Amino acid sequence: MSGEIERGTWSRFDHDPRLPAHQHLRAADRDRDVISDVLTQAFAEGRLDRDELDERQDRLREARTLGELPPLVRDLVSDQVSLRRPSSVLREEAEAQYRQRLVGAFGGFLVPTLICWVVWLLAGCGFPWPVFVTIGTLMGPIGVLANGREKQVGQIQRELEEKEARREERRRRRLQGGS
Repeated sequence: MSGEIERGTWSRFDHDPRLPAHQHLRAADRDRDVISDVLTQAFAEGRLDRDELDERQDRLREARTLGELPPLVRDLVSDQVSLRRPSSVLREEAEAQYRQRLVGAFGGFLVPTLICWVVWLLAGCGFPWPVFVTIGTLMGPIGVLANGREKQVGQIQRELEEKEARREERRRRRLQGGS
């Protein structure tokens, strides 16, 4: 159960009390309730004894700002909660992006090809020059398909994972008060 509380603790606040920009804000009753839940759960799990629980709850009742709340649970809840989406979610997003690339490639093939064939028909046929346009624009979808679905989905997923890591690092710096 402690993992469940730990993962959801900071997301339960309207304003993250770990961020320096929010620490001066007044704490609401529901903010104190979040911390009280963590303390109660820690006591139930044996991570706090009765005296520690009472002392922290007294400090909690006296807390006026959001900045006073995290120290009460700093040894119970990690400040470094991962914000990364699970691999399965990233995989689904990568597959969706692959499908979009494939549709885009076929659109890039189909539209000019159809336009050329219509122009050819309206011009009275003659030499079938749109064949060259058709062959030339067919390389887009063939290129997407030739690289292999799994290879491309894997590459897209790696790019998404790198983006997630950069986003998490920026958030971690913000939480530490850096730029």
